[in-house]
Amino acid sequence: MIEVTNLTKNFGDFNALDNLSITVKKSSVYGLLGPNGSGKTTLIKHLVGVYRQDKGEVKIAGEPVFENPKIKSSLIYIPDDLYFFSQYSIKEAAYYYKSIYPCWNENRFQRLRDYFPIDIKKRITKLSKGMQKQVAFWLGISTMPAVMILDEPVDGLDPVMRKKVWNLMLQDVAERNTTILVSSHNLRELEDVCDHIGIIHNGKIVVQRELDNLKSDIHKIQVAYKGEVPEIFLDGFEVLHNSKNGSVTMLIVRGNKEDVLSNLNSTNPIVLDVLPLTLEEIFIYELGGMGYEAQNVII
Repeated sequence: MIEVTNLTKNFGDFNALDNLSITVKKSSVYGLLGPNGSGKTTLIKHLVGVYRQDKGEVKIAGEPVFENPKIKSSLIYIPDDLYFFSQYSIKEAAYYYKSIYPCWNENRFQRLRDYFPIDIKKRITKLSKGMQKQVAFWLGISTMPAVMILDEPVDGLDPVMRKKVWNLMLQDVAERNTTILVSSHNLRELEDVCDHIGIIHNGKIVVQRELDNLKSDIHKIQVAYKGEVPEIFLDGFEVLHNSKNGSVTMLIVRGNKEDVLSNLNSTNPIVLDVLPLTLEEIFIYELGGMGYEAQNVII
């Protein structure tokens, strides 16, 4: 559905995106992760047609995005910093959306008033940030989008409303094959909704995999010995993190789980446990192995 191939973007001497490629399958939820300044927002602005690439291709449904009204009419972008016309009420904004989105669904807009209990006569810019974000989703979902591009989408929403919004979007993924790309620093939330993950660092995609496969390849292990740690300890495996607290050594190891445990069992530990690994930990230690500051962090 979304194909970005060898995308390069420079701002003067600064290389914001460096030969970047990603693939987002139809009817999937793709989580875009990365530290501040890694290029996430620059990539998103290419996906929604704000920026023209210096090199490479940015396509949705097989067509270039930049200056393509057909693609843009099936796409909704909800940024962290929202913009609405200063004088528009929710009702007036709905009329405006109806005039530019051919798949606008008036019945859906009216039904969603039960989800978003805000007076449609209220001026949007007079609402709180959280209520403005609700309006953005209310209007966006009513356009029946094929693709949703979200940047810190539920920031400012209370927990109940966050759940409601995600339920609406995931319902569209399941029933209408909507494709969602979401960038957020709330990795715990992304872990619940995403099926694919891409990690961007210094303008490059450094990891792009299904979330379940990503978790199956990295393991959090605690191990302890009666005496000193054996010299052959995890020889040949990629250890992303190694710290010791008393007699217990905490490890983040990349590799086949059975092979890692077989190696450790051969050294006769008195304690050997595999612990649940969160997406946040995967993010920290993937980037830690690439020089991003992540030393001495255990979650």
